[in-house]
Amino acid sequence: MECGLIGLQGVGKTTLFQALTAHAVPIQVGSIKPNVGIAAMPDPRLDRIAEFIPPDKLIPAAVQVVDIPGISSGGGAAGLNQILAHIRNVDALVHIVNCWDGRDAESDIASMEIELVLADLVVVEGAVDKAARAARSGDSDAKKRLAVLERVQEVLNNEKPVRDAEWDEGERAILKSYGFMSAKPVLLVANVGEDDVLGESSVAKAVHAASDNVVTVCATVESEISEMDQVDQAEMLESMGIARPAIGVLAAAMNEVLGLSTFYTAGEKEVRAWSIPKDSTAPEAAGSIHSDIQRGFIRAECYHCNDLFELKSEKAIKEAGKLRSEGKGYAMQDGDVVHFLFNV
Repeated sequence: MECGLIGLQGVGKTTLFQALTAHAVPIQVGSIKPNVGIAAMPDPRLDRIAEFIPPDKLIPAAVQVVDIPGISSGGGAAGLNQILAHIRNVDALVHIVNCWDGRDAESDIASMEIELVLADLVVVEGAVDKAARAARSGDSDAKKRLAVLERVQEVLNNEKPVRDAEWDEGERAILKSYGFMSAKPVLLVANVGEDDVLGESSVAKAVHAASDNVVTVCATVESEISEMDQVDQAEMLESMGIARPAIGVLAAAMNEVLGLSTFYTAGEKEVRAWSIPKDSTAPEAAGSIHSDIQRGFIRAECYHCNDLFELKSEKAIKEAGKLRSEGKGYAMQDGDVVHFLFNV
């Protein structure tokens, strides 16, 4: 699944992208094409599991990040349709807001939102006409689509994003098939200056007031930290009065906005985190490791990582009766540590 970094021009998207990808991706300066890379997900639970089950390798979960070119504050930028097409293709949006040079954060958030709403209006107008023609022939699926699309049109005409309305599972499936941008889940990022890393300015606070889903980050600092070794990182963080890089908090929030949860596999060779859609079954989780494991799934032997943190070893977990044997219908829980038994 992909997170798209969006925002107006000059808000620090690419700097944040470099921080997330640890400068591993060559940047296309001035290109209308997005920068695409893989971001490792810093995970304190993964590090703690490795303390009790020391591995040869420690492998975090990862998410694909797309740095989408910025939109000018007045809209109508060159290549706007291409930019919107890139936004349409990602699964969730990370909207970066400039909070370091006195801009009006609320206005910037609204400017980006209205671009998505206007683009969705163009899509829904054509879709309503097509669905209406199909519905007149008695097509029951077309009637369902038409009802959803007419409601989408009403929401958009009121200058509201599609995500603001309540939709059931079937309706969400219809929305996804049309790729409505304003229906995608959004994480706001208050990108602050180096003199406000804790986000105490009125501009940063305005971003937090705009949504319940906000992370404060100084992209410049995080980009610098991502290029340092652990010793230099620790010294820089201490000098700035920061406990740990904000990029870990951002990564966890990205996982959440994508609707993902994390499970772990742990052994002497490697301790690894895996991201899966929330409520995935045990066989589906096994399939994220290898299709053969899903195909030959027998059962999942698992415990929660908190049990390991409390009891200190897998032996103690077994003795305490905390090791569970789960079958094909088991819905994975965030934080499960799992060993899959399979036969192919």
